[in-house]
Amino acid sequence: MTLGRLFLAGMLLVLAGCTGSGLPTANPLLRPTATPTPVPTPVSTSPAPGPVTLRIWLPPQFDPAADTPGGQVLQEQLDEFMARRPDVRIEVRIKAMDGPGGLLDSLTTANTAAPLALPDLIALPRPQLEAAALKGLLHPYDDLIPSSDDSDWFNYARQLARLQDATFGLPFAGDTLVLVYRSDPVNRPPVELSTSLSMGQVLAFPAADPQALYTLALYQADGGAILDEQGRPYLDEGVLSNVLSFYQQAAQSQLTPFWLTQFQTDAQAWEAFEEQRANMVVTWISRFLTQPISGTAAAPLPTLDGTRFTLATGWVWALATPNPEIQKLSAELALYLTESGFLAEWCAKNGYLPPRASALEAWEDPQIQTLARSAILSAVLLPSTDVITSLALPLERATVQVLKQESDPVTAAQQAVGSLAGP
Repeated sequence: MTLGRLFLAGMLLVLAGCTGSGLPTANPLLRPTATPTPVPTPVSTSPAPGPVTLRIWLPPQFDPAADTPGGQVLQEQLDEFMARRPDVRIEVRIKAMDGPGGLLDSLTTANTAAPLALPDLIALPRPQLEAAALKGLLHPYDDLIPSSDDSDWFNYARQLARLQDATFGLPFAGDTLVLVYRSDPVNRPPVELSTSLSMGQVLAFPAADPQALYTLALYQADGGAILDEQGRPYLDEGVLSNVLSFYQQAAQSQLTPFWLTQFQTDAQAWEAFEEQRANMVVTWISRFLTQPISGTAAAPLPTLDGTRFTLATGWVWALATPNPEIQKLSAELALYLTESGFLAEWCAKNGYLPPRASALEAWEDPQIQTLARSAILSAVLLPSTDVITSLALPLERATVQVLKQESDPVTAAQQAVGSLAGP
């Protein structure tokens, strides 16, 4: 591959806009004959004479040393990079997702107490990317990659990468909310939620979710704004009343029974689905792909009026090293790890949505490809952590109160809006 092609590949990485581990066990997602797109030989821009060690941090589910197809694919990509760059050695460190010693905690601690222990490249989910960037722990890519618009990146991926008008991440994995259902007895999944009221089925979701993501998705799908003109967290009382009115009807028809108010997590709702206490469940597409259940299928998220809308999140490679020369080499590695052919295979084996259109085209299963494309094209990035923090508690309280029939939709919406004004 020529040097010019490499620069072209680099140009594809600028983003102008703006969870589940395991392996799919259903039909292969990749075409048997598909192979990763040939990767250009990296530019020889060694930051210093002699061997250079790049340290990358990953959570356990992405461990390249794990005996999983996804781990093997990643290790092969790292090995190929080192083969093309014999002056580079890659050192992988595995960190817990959260808590003490986790990715964000370790990054914060190292930045303060042990700068020499900082990673050069770190894999972060979007919420942790926000937190780390706002703390000044990360460095933008903008001056390290060519500036160009690239239509191969899906819009959600552009949003995933950007924070405060800067590119702080190169996306490598995406996830969206979808509806999973049993094909028998649910012959046709609902598009408009009103249709589901007469189906005689149970729709599981974590009604007491501390982030209130399903309620937030329904609210935004119905046109509800989440920020006012001053950029402050905001709820539209009328739109929220519409969502809560659906919950009231759903509770009365047993579409969303009382016991859903005990569920706080996606895993709890999925367990109810597995146990056949519900034949429909709102969950992440990564869970559907990595925990397949016989006789099930997935569809776009049903909304109040049938508008295609879902919430998305994902993972990115972020720069943590303060060394300008090492940043250049780390950005080169990040480009290599977000190349389309590699992402097609890695995302398929790990049950994530690819951030690139060309990567999705390499998936084999036409039903999964159609589902993924529909979800991706209707996906909007989750609101920022501070916005969710402000809106989640009022939305969760209103949802639970209406499902428990402790409040009517109008009153619950008024209280939720009023709580944003503070004492």
